[in-house]
Amino acid sequence: MNLVQILPFVLIIGVMLLMTRSAKNRQRQATQMRDQMVPGSGIRTIGGMYAVVKEVNEDTVLLELADGVHAHFAKNAIAAVLDQAEYDRVVHGIEPELDAHDAEDVENADEPADEPVDLSKTDEGATEDVSKTDGTDKK
Repeated sequence: MNLVQILPFVLIIGVMLLMTRSAKNRQRQATQMRDQMVPGSGIRTIGGMYAVVKEVNEDTVLLELADGVHAHFAKNAIAAVLDQAEYDRVVHGIEPELDAHDAEDVENADEPADEPVDLSKTDEGATEDVSKTDGTDKK
């Protein structure tokens, strides 16, 4: 057998190994994230629903969807465990408090940087130059 004949098979096997390794890594990270759930954690389900964890079981999680409304979900249905600031921002619309440096940046962002420039107006010299290059006289 020739090396040129074997090379495509080696490449295919290499790509397959990389893909399975990547998939296993993502699965391991998702499992670790789900194991970090504790009662009181804010979460987002794979369907995009936000809730608070009330109870964590082996394969399921009891979620509080609204005050007094509870539902059991499979652990695999949890897409993300959110920190408290992110959960409050999304669910309650509470923006996190900024430190002094960040507050300064926000204040400066409201001020216009430069005067706006009107690009539709041109001076007469520029119009004359354009007319000379076109070969027409617009005077």
